[in-house]
Amino acid sequence: MRYLILAAVLFAATPAQADNDPNRPTDRIAADLGIGEAVFIACFKPVNPEPSKYPSGAQQRANKAILLPCLQQANPAITNDRLDAVMDKYRPEGAFRQ
Repeated sequence: MRYLILAAVLFAATPAQADNDPNRPTDRIAADLGIGEAVFIACFKPVNPEPSKYPSGAQQRANKAILLPCLQQANPAITNDRLDAVMDKYRPEGAFRQ
């Protein structure tokens, strides 16, 4: 029983992450963008991250065309440059542009 309670506590303390990109801390990304975490997760859901972590320029633009307008509905002050800066900040493999 103690193990079950410990597992529940650890699970609750783990930061939420986007289902299709579990490497990014959605709570901190959302805070940096000035939106709610649930909004970020919902906007990120239709994005298709590259499994190799290095998407082509075309794939980056396609994903941005989905993500940015959705985020801007919640916070019109989010710019392309701001989104890039925040996402790069939390990208485990570091910033990159193609």
